[in-house]
Amino acid sequence: MNHQLIDRIYESALVPELWPDVLDELAVLVEARGAQLFAVRDKVMSWTTSATLTDVFKRYVDDGWFAKCDRRVCLFSHNKPSFLVEHDFWTSEQLDANEIYRDFFRPNGLGWSANTGLAMPTKDNIVFTVERDFVRGPIEKDKVDALNELRPHLARAALISARLSLKSVQGANNTLTALGLPALVLDEDGVVVEVNALMQDLSDHIQWRAHNRIAFNDKTANALLWEALPHLGHSSQANVTSFVMRAKADRAALVAHLVPIKRTANDIFGRSYALLVATPVTAGRAPPVELLRSLFDLTPSEARVARGLATGESLDDIAQSGGVSRNTVRAQLQKVMDKIGCTRQAEVTALLSSVTPSAAPV
Repeated sequence: MNHQLIDRIYESALVPELWPDVLDELAVLVEARGAQLFAVRDKVMSWTTSATLTDVFKRYVDDGWFAKCDRRVCLFSHNKPSFLVEHDFWTSEQLDANEIYRDFFRPNGLGWSANTGLAMPTKDNIVFTVERDFVRGPIEKDKVDALNELRPHLARAALISARLSLKSVQGANNTLTALGLPALVLDEDGVVVEVNALMQDLSDHIQWRAHNRIAFNDKTANALLWEALPHLGHSSQANVTSFVMRAKADRAALVAHLVPIKRTANDIFGRSYALLVATPVTAGRAPPVELLRSLFDLTPSEARVARGLATGESLDDIAQSGGVSRNTVRAQLQKVMDKIGCTRQAEVTALLSSVTPSAAPV
């Protein structure tokens, strides 16, 4: 994995003006012409793109092609936590007849892409697209796999940038306020350097300790936080960095995201090391599949198992519908529990079933 690129992804989270260079690197990774990041909240869209595609995608947005394009609808309805390509949605014949491809992408020399959609419980809908020249042919599976390795990092970083409307904000306090979510900044020793009012209001979930330290009331979440913090951003890191904060009766209440502060992003927060942001999980706001796709580092098979449990399926049901053995499903369940921070199957079910499905994002 390209750890320098991951550092730049997290740097862009808080310095969104750097996204075009990161998008260029994503394009190079898959031998494409360029890449884009779109973020939509409350029908207001922000976007940024590789310099090579600025003119093309300005026309794409200004001339109404984005509004008519059904590619993002396919992304959000496909229920896969991964980058997808054209043939995941359409046959070659359907693609030839698709108005957007026929009348916009192909006349501009494009026509093959890899895309992923991220529907956050904050109502931020985020899309990454990587666009390849039509003459080069479809993006290959190994290239999609390389993008999928980066997807959890892209998701966490893009959430931060989307909350900032893809614009830098001057000063630590102003940045945390602009996020509009409970947030705080930690130094390398876990001391709170800066905190916003929304985080200070979470007394049901966070205890304030001596010397500007915090502890989560949810003991599992607290253990995950302090296990992850010393290794955050290290090339060997294997710790969970997005985890559920429980309310009463093992119901999910918030999801905490621990995001490393990298490179020039330190200019905003000084001696900072990590940004901790909490996103709400409330009924009717985030269907289980979107929670899994957007917030946790689950593979497609792990997401399928967790989604099945959240909707009341047994392990046998999940195994049968997926065409795999019960032992395979049990192994995948163990990985889900490790990543979400649960120790029992019933706990996974209770946490995820506390979030009810909502309408697909548009």
